[in-house]
Amino acid sequence: MPRPISATVHLDALRHNLGVARRAAPAAHLWAVVKANAYGHGLRQMWQAFDQADGYALLNYEEAITLREAGWQGPILLLEGFFAAEDLALLDRYRLTTAVHSAWQVEALAQARLSAPLDVYLKLNSGMNRLGFAPDALPAAWQRLKALPQVGNLTLMSHFALADAPEGVSEQYAVIEQVGRDVPLPRCLANSAATLWHPQTHHAAVRPGIILYGASPSGVAQDIAATGLRPAMSLTSEIIGIQQLRAGDRVGYGARYTADGPQRMGVVACGYADGYPRHAPTGTPISVGGVMTRTLGRVSMDMLAVDLTPCPAAQIGSPVELWGEQVRVDEVAAAADTLGYELLTAVTARVPFHYHG
Repeated sequence: MPRPISATVHLDALRHNLGVARRAAPAAHLWAVVKANAYGHGLRQMWQAFDQADGYALLNYEEAITLREAGWQGPILLLEGFFAAEDLALLDRYRLTTAVHSAWQVEALAQARLSAPLDVYLKLNSGMNRLGFAPDALPAAWQRLKALPQVGNLTLMSHFALADAPEGVSEQYAVIEQVGRDVPLPRCLANSAATLWHPQTHHAAVRPGIILYGASPSGVAQDIAATGLRPAMSLTSEIIGIQQLRAGDRVGYGARYTADGPQRMGVVACGYADGYPRHAPTGTPISVGGVMTRTLGRVSMDMLAVDLTPCPAAQIGSPVELWGEQVRVDEVAAAADTLGYELLTAVTARVPFHYHG
């Protein structure tokens, strides 16, 4: 019998969440963001759950080729564009839309020999200071690109740093509006948070990511409670051992937890080598047999400990939900001082995946 841990991807939840995003921005072209192997959900196995999107957005041309070879003939956007001039031959062959964020990419396009023009998303650095042309440099890049026969449709693209925070999008949006007066292009601006909460940013196209997988852009589960989004991944395991602790007994590496009285403790087949966060502290929420409880002590490579006090019926083999329907991944992430994004993308290759729906 194999080790009992597994991850289940609920394809019906993915379809449902795509519908939530579509209803939030009904007039916009919707790019389903499937970077990082579809946020850890398995691009090759789940991509058709998003086949009602208008296109797929990702990072690596290898993932784009996976989609093409699987049968997707619609638009595919490379969010960071191409990484070397020679990559343009693949973009041409597979007809990929590319972001352009640097002057060298503009010149590479100018030198490229293509079978047909490529659509381009011209990226503006509106204040996040990652990729993109500075506001004063963007008009010249636009003029250069629109004169090139290698370039087809042009779209203005930017990204919000605080769309999920109280500060919102106003500061960056003002920069975009100012530049937009000189660069009159269709716009693609909205990430997940802006798609949900800032409708003024929707424009021609939106790029929802994390919400398609049922997690919160802000990292706070309550922030999406009213949206109807459903968790798409359940990470589950079983109790494989039980210890009866006495007052003063300590648990795990570093002895981070000490029992203050008699206590029943379970051992779960899940650890940081499976992708569960090692730094998740005592008290991280977890479910045993459908009953909410907490972790105890430090997470090991292959195991973690849980408090069975609220679960008197728990035995060897009792089911455990690390995250999923009952324990939201954002709640686990918050306890570990990280985000659901990290946990979903960190589930390791030794965890078997199953696809339902």
